[in-house]
Amino acid sequence: MEIAEITALMGAAIVVLMMLGMPLVFVTGAVAVVTLLLSFGPNGLPLISSRIYALVNNYVLVAVPMFILMASILERAGIARDLYDAMHVWAGRVRGGVALQTMVAAVLMASMTGIVGGEVVLLGLVALPQMLRLGYDRKLAIGTICAGGAMGAMIPPSLVLIVYGLTANVSIGDLFLASIGPGLMLAALYLGYIALRCRLDPALGPVAAELDGMPLRDKLGQLRKLVLPMAVAVAVLGSIYGGVASVSEAAAVGVAGAMLSAWARGRLHLDMLWQASLQTMRTCGMILWLTFGAAALIGVYGLIGGTRFVADLMTNLPISPLGVIAVMMLVVFVLGTVMDWIGICLLTMPIFVPIVSTLGFDPIWFGVLFSLNVQAAYLSPPFGPAAFFLKGVAPPDVTLQEIFAALLPFIGLQFIALGLLLFFPQIALWLV
Repeated sequence: MEIAEITALMGAAIVVLMMLGMPLVFVTGAVAVVTLLLSFGPNGLPLISSRIYALVNNYVLVAVPMFILMASILERAGIARDLYDAMHVWAGRVRGGVALQTMVAAVLMASMTGIVGGEVVLLGLVALPQMLRLGYDRKLAIGTICAGGAMGAMIPPSLVLIVYGLTANVSIGDLFLASIGPGLMLAALYLGYIALRCRLDPALGPVAAELDGMPLRDKLGQLRKLVLPMAVAVAVLGSIYGGVASVSEAAAVGVAGAMLSAWARGRLHLDMLWQASLQTMRTCGMILWLTFGAAALIGVYGLIGGTRFVADLMTNLPISPLGVIAVMMLVVFVLGTVMDWIGICLLTMPIFVPIVSTLGFDPIWFGVLFSLNVQAAYLSPPFGPAAFFLKGVAPPDVTLQEIFAALLPFIGLQFIALGLLLFFPQIALWLV
């Protein structure tokens, strides 16, 4: 059979098996094994195990469980909640201030954890009741929380960037540096949108009247709650950018900093560490099994000539090289509406990144584009994980339809940021 026909059959098999409800890891693994047996026979099976071993033998992969453990400890020790409470005291008297403060807190939390789900849940538990109680517009409150929580996909130490760096074989430290500018740009777009909406219609974001008369001494005392979370973020990112530690070592520094922060707040105990470790193991198990299946599928597809076929197909499109990048981003976004970002990264990046390099573009810049695209996928229906995370902790009268409707303006802002980064790569590359 021609490679184009094999590609079509493999794609159809993946779609059918996923529609039948089979988990992605078993879908990719089964398609890989069947394709290998039909192409090379039983003697080709060791090729799958060697491919998986080569991937998981990468030392940088140690950073993944470390950063997840750091995020779990910070969340369970209440450090992130303290950060939000401290900022609320200073932002509550500004028109739309609680929404603005929620977005800033989300960026700071992202710089501590790099994980999306925990941020959305935490902000949904802490910030959403506060904004609804103060009379904030429901859609503005919901959109702020989901969009802010998704910043963890973009702001270092982003787990998305780590997995991309491992898959594309590029420097994770450079990816972290390159994501700072676009991440802050996107946060500025969010903040500008919220401030403008509340200025045009003050009823959307009333001030927090309960803060009237609060002594300045008490407000200054709240600033102490900012010290611990900021110290963890500085320790992790400072050790990487200062050349003191590698990404894996910085992840271990983050775990140590999170434990010290929990101890300083009197919240370090065995049960908390046990629960954080269990959460870390569950998340890592999911990531590793997805990695196994995707590595097997991409390895087999490359052996039968699929990678070269896709590369020739993309580079021969009757559009400009930048148009090819736009097509790749469209593919990623469409897949993101029905598939988890880890599967998308592991399945597409081994094919896309060599094409990006062939076209003369920087894979670091492309990785930041991918992480920004992942954020849009986090909010987009019908999959939209951020919407489901928030639904799990929101009041019962908040429906999924209302959540997705609230996210539309923020998805539009993400596409504006994606377009700016696409046409102005220096937004990402000037630091690198």
